[in-house]
Amino acid sequence: MSNPSAIFRHFPGQRILVIGDVILDRYWWGEASRLSPEAPVPVVRKQRATVRPGGAANTAANLAALGATPLLVGLVGTDRESVELQGSLLERGVAVDWLIREDARPTTTKTRVIASHQQIVRVDEEDIAPISGEAEGRARAAIAERLESATAVVVSDYAKGFLTPSLLNVAIAEAGRAGKRVFIDPKGADYARYQGCFLMKPNRLELSILTGMPVRTHEETLAAGNRLSAGMPGVMILVTEGAEGMTLFADSRPVEHVVSAPRQVYDVTGAGDTVLATLSLAISAGASHRDAMELANEAGAIAVSTMGTAAVTLPQLEAAWSVRVQPG
Repeated sequence: MSNPSAIFRHFPGQRILVIGDVILDRYWWGEASRLSPEAPVPVVRKQRATVRPGGAANTAANLAALGATPLLVGLVGTDRESVELQGSLLERGVAVDWLIREDARPTTTKTRVIASHQQIVRVDEEDIAPISGEAEGRARAAIAERLESATAVVVSDYAKGFLTPSLLNVAIAEAGRAGKRVFIDPKGADYARYQGCFLMKPNRLELSILTGMPVRTHEETLAAGNRLSAGMPGVMILVTEGAEGMTLFADSRPVEHVVSAPRQVYDVTGAGDTVLATLSLAISAGASHRDAMELANEAGAIAVSTMGTAAVTLPQLEAAWSVRVQPG
C-alpha cells in the first residue's frame, strides 16, 4: 500500500449511510460441567449477559469504531430489546435518530448461549414479514434526508423484512442519482434486486445461493463469481472466502485475489459486517480496490479472532497493518 497513513487519516471524515436489518445480539455466558438428566444436553450455569449491535447495526458500530460517522436507518420494535439495542448503539457512538419504530413488530434478537468459548445454542426472536407501507414510507423519508450528506451507502441485508424490493430499488436509484456508491451485503437468490449498486459482497454460501452453483473451493468461487459478474455488468463482486481470503470480480478486469493472514478463529459472528464496513470506508477514503481489500481482509481477521460480535477499532487496524508490513 502506497500511503496507508493518508487512507487512515481520511477515515474520520466519512459519513456512511447504513441501511438494513438491525439486530440485537444477546450473549449469555456461563459454564457447562454436566449433562441434564432430562435430555442429553449440557446444563449451562449462567454467569453474565452482554448485548451488542448485530446485522446492519454491527456494520454501523464498526464504521464508528474506525472513526467514521454512520447514519443508520433500520427497523426496531417498541420493546425492551429495542431499548437495549439503542443503548448499545449509543455506547458505540452510533446515532439512533433514524431508526424506524413499529409497535406490532419485535426487535430482531439473537440470543447465544456460550459455555467455555463454545456456542451451545442460538435462539432467534424475529418477524421476517415485509414491513408495512407506512413504515416503508418513513424509511424512505429517512434515507432521502440523510443521503445528501453521506459519502457512500452501505446496505446490510439479513432478510428480516426491512429491505423490501421497492425500498431497495428507491435507495439504490436515489443514491445513483446523488452520485453516491452503494456497497451491499446480499441475502437470497434474487441478485436483480441489487442491480445498480457499486459493489456486492457475498460469501461463498451466498454466492452459491445467488448462482445455483456449488462454491466449496477457490476454483468453484472463480466459476460462480464469473457467472454472477456476467449477470451484473458494471457491478463489482467481492467474494469473501474465509481462511482463503477474498476475490474481486470487476467486469473485464483480471480477477484479483487477496490471501488471508493466518489467525486463530474463535468466532465468525459479524465478520462480514466488519469487512463491509472497512471496505466501503477505505474506498470512500481514497484507497485503491486492492488496498481496500487488503485492509478489509486484515479487519476481518481481527474480528474472527475475537469471541462474539466485534467492532474493530482504527488503532487495532493500524497496529495490525504496521506489524504486517514490517520487513523480515
